[in-house]
Amino acid sequence: MEKRSYFAMRRHQEMESSLLASDFHDFADAAKKLANHAIKLGGLGFGTTFLEWIASFAAIYLLILDRTNWKTNILTGLLIPYIFFTLPSILFNVFRGEIGNWIAFVAVILRLFFPKHFPDWLELPCALILLIAVAPSLFASTIKNNWIGDVICLAIACYLLQEHIRASGGFKKSFTEANGISNTVGIILLFVYPAWAILLAIL
Repeated sequence: MEKRSYFAMRRHQEMESSLLASDFHDFADAAKKLANHAIKLGGLGFGTTFLEWIASFAAIYLLILDRTNWKTNILTGLLIPYIFFTLPSILFNVFRGEIGNWIAFVAVILRLFFPKHFPDWLELPCALILLIAVAPSLFASTIKNNWIGDVICLAIACYLLQEHIRASGGFKKSFTEANGISNTVGIILLFVYPAWAILLAIL
Protein backbone atom coordinates (compact mmCIF):
# COMPACT_ATOMS: atom_id res chain seq x y z
CA MET A 1 0.00 0.00 0.00
CA GLU A 2 2.74 2.40 1.01
CA LYS A 3 4.79 1.39 -2.07
CA ARG A 4 1.77 2.05 -4.32
CA SER A 5 1.21 5.50 -2.80
CA TYR A 6 4.91 6.26 -3.14
CA PHE A 7 4.86 5.41 -6.86
CA ALA A 8 1.68 7.45 -7.34
CA MET A 9 3.28 10.46 -5.62
CA ARG A 10 6.43 10.00 -7.68
CA ARG A 11 4.39 9.84 -10.88
CA HIS A 12 2.49 12.97 -9.85
CA GLN A 13 5.75 14.85 -9.18
CA GLU A 14 7.12 13.77 -12.57
CA MET A 15 3.97 15.00 -14.28
CA GLU A 16 4.23 18.36 -12.50
CA SER A 17 7.88 18.76 -13.44
CA SER A 18 7.03 17.81 -17.05
CA LEU A 19 4.26 20.42 -17.14
CA LEU A 20 6.58 23.05 -15.66
CA ALA A 21 9.25 22.22 -18.23
CA SER A 22 6.67 22.47 -21.02
CA ASP A 23 5.39 25.83 -19.71
CA PHE A 24 8.92 27.15 -19.42
CA HIS A 25 9.66 26.02 -22.99
CA ASP A 26 6.52 27.77 -24.28
CA PHE A 27 7.45 30.91 -22.36
CA ALA A 28 10.97 30.86 -23.83
CA ASP A 29 9.57 30.45 -27.37
CA ALA A 30 7.14 33.35 -26.83
CA ALA A 31 9.93 35.57 -25.48
CA LYS A 32 12.14 34.68 -28.46
CA LYS A 33 9.35 35.51 -30.95
CA LEU A 34 8.66 38.79 -29.15
CA ALA A 35 12.34 39.73 -29.29
CA ASN A 36 12.53 38.88 -33.00
CA HIS A 37 9.45 40.97 -33.78
CA ALA A 38 10.81 43.89 -31.73
CA ILE A 39 14.13 43.73 -33.58
CA LYS A 40 12.37 43.62 -36.95
CA LEU A 41 10.10 46.54 -36.09
CA GLY A 42 13.02 48.51 -34.68
CA GLY A 43 14.99 47.84 -37.84
CA LEU A 44 12.10 49.01 -40.02
CA GLY A 45 11.68 52.13 -37.90
CA PHE A 46 15.37 52.92 -38.13
CA GLY A 47 15.34 52.31 -41.88
CA THR A 48 12.36 54.60 -42.38
CA THR A 49 13.95 57.39 -40.34
CA PHE A 50 17.25 57.01 -42.21
CA LEU A 51 15.49 57.21 -45.60
CA GLU A 52 13.56 60.24 -44.35
CA TRP A 53 16.86 62.04 -43.68
CA ILE A 54 18.19 61.04 -47.11
CA ALA A 55 15.06 62.32 -48.86
CA SER A 56 15.15 65.65 -47.02
CA PHE A 57 18.83 66.23 -47.74
CA ALA A 58 18.33 65.22 -51.39
CA ALA A 59 15.63 67.89 -51.73
CA ILE A 60 17.83 70.47 -50.00
CA TYR A 61 20.70 69.45 -52.30
CA LEU A 62 18.49 70.12 -55.34
CA LEU A 63 17.53 73.51 -53.93
CA ILE A 64 21.20 74.40 -53.53
CA LEU A 65 21.95 73.24 -57.07
CA ASP A 66 19.14 75.40 -58.37
CA ARG A 67 20.72 78.47 -56.76
CA THR A 68 24.17 77.84 -58.28
CA ASN A 69 25.53 77.65 -61.81
CA TRP A 70 23.93 74.18 -62.09
CA LYS A 71 20.52 75.83 -62.33
CA THR A 72 17.88 74.01 -64.40
CA ASN A 73 14.40 74.80 -65.62
CA ILE A 74 12.59 72.37 -63.33
CA LEU A 75 9.99 73.73 -60.91
CA THR A 76 12.04 73.61 -57.70
CA GLY A 77 9.26 75.34 -55.76
CA LEU A 78 7.68 71.88 -55.47
CA LEU A 79 10.62 70.85 -53.30
CA ILE A 80 9.21 73.01 -50.48
CA PRO A 81 6.10 70.86 -49.85
CA TYR A 82 8.28 67.77 -50.40
CA ILE A 83 10.67 68.85 -47.62
CA PHE A 84 7.66 69.79 -45.48
CA PHE A 85 6.32 66.23 -45.64
CA THR A 86 9.68 64.42 -45.36
CA LEU A 87 11.56 66.57 -42.87
CA PRO A 88 12.51 64.40 -39.84
CA SER A 89 10.41 65.05 -36.75
CA ILE A 90 13.31 66.39 -34.67
CA LEU A 91 13.95 69.20 -37.18
CA PHE A 92 10.27 69.72 -37.97
CA ASN A 93 9.42 70.26 -34.29
CA VAL A 94 12.27 72.78 -33.93
CA PHE A 95 10.99 74.91 -36.81
CA ARG A 96 7.41 74.37 -35.65
CA GLY A 97 8.22 75.97 -32.29
CA GLU A 98 9.51 79.36 -31.18
CA ILE A 99 12.69 79.16 -33.25
CA GLY A 100 10.71 78.75 -36.43
CA ASN A 101 8.30 81.52 -35.44
CA TRP A 102 11.16 83.98 -34.90
CA ILE A 103 12.87 83.03 -38.19
CA ALA A 104 9.59 83.43 -40.07
CA PHE A 105 8.88 86.75 -38.34
CA VAL A 106 12.30 88.21 -39.18
CA ALA A 107 12.05 86.94 -42.77
CA VAL A 108 8.65 88.58 -43.29
CA ILE A 109 9.88 91.88 -41.79
CA LEU A 110 12.96 91.89 -44.03
CA ARG A 111 10.93 91.00 -47.11
CA LEU A 112 8.32 93.71 -46.47
CA PHE A 113 10.42 96.64 -45.31
CA PHE A 114 13.94 95.88 -46.57
CA PRO A 115 13.42 94.04 -49.89
CA LYS A 116 16.79 95.21 -51.26
CA HIS A 117 18.57 93.51 -48.37
CA PHE A 118 16.62 90.26 -48.82
CA PRO A 119 18.58 87.97 -51.19
CA ASP A 120 16.68 85.90 -53.75
CA TRP A 121 18.28 82.66 -52.63
CA LEU A 122 16.62 83.03 -49.21
CA GLU A 123 13.07 83.10 -50.57
CA LEU A 124 12.46 79.36 -50.79
CA PRO A 125 14.15 78.43 -47.45
CA CYS A 126 12.18 81.16 -45.68
CA ALA A 127 9.00 80.02 -47.42
CA LEU A 128 9.65 76.50 -46.08
CA ILE A 129 10.13 77.71 -42.49
CA LEU A 130 7.07 79.95 -42.77
CA LEU A 131 5.04 77.01 -44.08
CA ILE A 132 6.17 74.78 -41.21
CA ALA A 133 5.48 77.47 -38.61
CA VAL A 134 1.95 78.37 -39.73
CA ALA A 135 0.66 75.11 -41.23
CA PRO A 136 -2.58 73.85 -39.64
CA SER A 137 -2.36 70.64 -37.63
CA LEU A 138 -4.28 68.87 -40.41
CA PHE A 139 -1.16 69.19 -42.58
CA ALA A 140 1.53 69.31 -39.88
CA SER A 141 0.35 66.22 -37.99
CA THR A 142 -2.31 64.26 -39.84
CA ILE A 143 -1.25 64.36 -43.50
CA LYS A 144 2.50 64.61 -42.82
CA ASN A 145 2.51 61.36 -40.86
CA ASN A 146 0.09 59.60 -43.19
CA TRP A 147 0.23 57.72 -46.49
CA ILE A 148 -1.42 60.76 -48.12
CA GLY A 149 1.72 62.81 -47.53
CA ASP A 150 3.83 59.97 -48.92
CA VAL A 151 1.70 59.83 -52.08
CA ILE A 152 2.07 63.61 -52.51
CA CYS A 153 5.87 63.28 -52.19
CA LEU A 154 5.94 60.44 -54.71
CA ALA A 155 3.85 62.49 -57.15
CA ILE A 156 6.22 65.46 -56.74
CA ALA A 157 9.24 63.22 -57.39
CA CYS A 158 7.63 61.77 -60.53
CA TYR A 159 6.74 65.22 -61.85
CA LEU A 160 10.23 66.62 -61.19
CA LEU A 161 11.88 63.63 -62.86
CA GLN A 162 9.85 63.92 -66.05
CA GLU A 163 10.35 67.71 -66.12
CA HIS A 164 14.09 67.26 -65.62
CA ILE A 165 14.31 64.67 -68.42
CA ARG A 166 12.40 66.96 -70.76
CA ALA A 167 14.53 70.00 -69.80
CA SER A 168 17.73 67.96 -70.33
CA GLY A 169 16.69 67.07 -73.86
CA GLY A 170 15.89 63.42 -73.31
CA PHE A 171 16.43 60.47 -70.98
CA LYS A 172 19.97 59.76 -72.24
CA LYS A 173 21.20 63.33 -71.81
CA SER A 174 19.86 63.48 -68.25
CA PHE A 175 22.32 60.68 -67.35
CA THR A 176 25.28 61.66 -69.52
CA GLU A 177 25.71 65.42 -69.21
CA ALA A 178 27.45 66.70 -66.07
CA ASN A 179 24.59 69.03 -65.20
CA GLY A 180 22.04 66.29 -65.87
CA ILE A 181 23.70 63.62 -63.73
CA SER A 182 23.88 65.76 -60.58
CA ASN A 183 20.20 66.63 -60.77
CA THR A 184 19.14 63.13 -61.84
CA VAL A 185 20.82 61.53 -58.82
CA GLY A 186 19.17 64.03 -56.49
CA ILE A 187 15.73 63.49 -58.02
CA ILE A 188 16.06 59.69 -57.93
CA LEU A 189 16.84 59.91 -54.21
CA LEU A 190 13.50 61.70 -53.79
CA PHE A 191 11.74 58.44 -54.68
CA VAL A 192 13.37 56.31 -51.98
CA TYR A 193 11.54 57.45 -48.85
CA PRO A 194 7.95 57.83 -50.15
CA ALA A 195 8.16 54.52 -52.03
CA TRP A 196 9.41 52.74 -48.88
CA ALA A 197 6.80 54.42 -46.64
CA ILE A 198 3.95 53.49 -49.03
CA LEU A 199 5.22 49.91 -49.20
CA LEU A 200 5.21 49.65 -45.40
CA ALA A 201 1.70 51.14 -45.28
CA ILE A 202 0.47 48.52 -47.77
CA LEU A 203 2.14 45.64 -45.95
